[in-house]
Amino acid sequence: MKAPFPEFDPKAKVDPKAATSVEPPELFPPDDDEGTEPIHRLRDVPFRMLVPNLITLGAICSGLTAVRLAWESRFELAVIAIVFAAILDALDGRVARILKSSSSFGEQMDSLADFVNFGVAPALVMYLWVLKDMRTLGWAVALIFAICGCLRLARFNVMLEDPDKPDWSVDFFTGVPSPAGALLALLPLYLGQLGLERGIGVAALSSIYLLFVGFLMVSSLPTWSGKRAGQRISRRLVVPLMLGLLIAVVLLFSYPWAVLSVVCIAYLATIPFSVRDQSRR
Repeated sequence: MKAPFPEFDPKAKVDPKAATSVEPPELFPPDDDEGTEPIHRLRDVPFRMLVPNLITLGAICSGLTAVRLAWESRFELAVIAIVFAAILDALDGRVARILKSSSSFGEQMDSLADFVNFGVAPALVMYLWVLKDMRTLGWAVALIFAICGCLRLARFNVMLEDPDKPDWSVDFFTGVPSPAGALLALLPLYLGQLGLERGIGVAALSSIYLLFVGFLMVSSLPTWSGKRAGQRISRRLVVPLMLGLLIAVVLLFSYPWAVLSVVCIAYLATIPFSVRDQSRR
């Protein structure tokens, strides 16, 4: 019977070159099947998941561009950039729901975009337009408005996780939402385009007004959200509604500053009615 292992001879000479020429075993030997494809560790992301995030990135670019335009004293285009950012902000959430591509990443990025577009950008635009006449005090007002926008967004994100909200609460925001607050904050600039002369008096009044809008953003006053408005429209109202929207668009392009001013004043006038509506419910 042959021994399983060769006998060891202590007197035998060992070649040092032969001893060191032994190759170590491979730690990661190749697979036996050469035709198999490599395993993908990460799943491919469908393009529809990226569409809402791309819209949000476009809104951020528009908000930051508004700051640059204001720095160059092109305030009309700065306002247009902020309005365009507000339109994109209204679209990204709806697109995400239509495409069923909502994600936690998109929600967080949307919140950061709102702070930049509707907290930082309006504050800087107003500072460069008139608040700089008050020097340090005007800068403090701009900072307070931006901080109010940040606090309003933080509270909104926390309230989304509340499981005990009643069903009717979806019809109301707590405080003025950030996009509306940004457009309200620019009301003195709209009036300036209509002929209001800048000066220390206008700067003081604008500061008080900006602090008032910041208070509305962080307040607990209910404001209509309009999230469920327009989901069902009566057939007899379709044509009048389309005609009304067409007239509104024509007026906005023809008299933008007057229309924006009227819209801001009308929105402020609806707040008492929204408070009464919530108290009734």
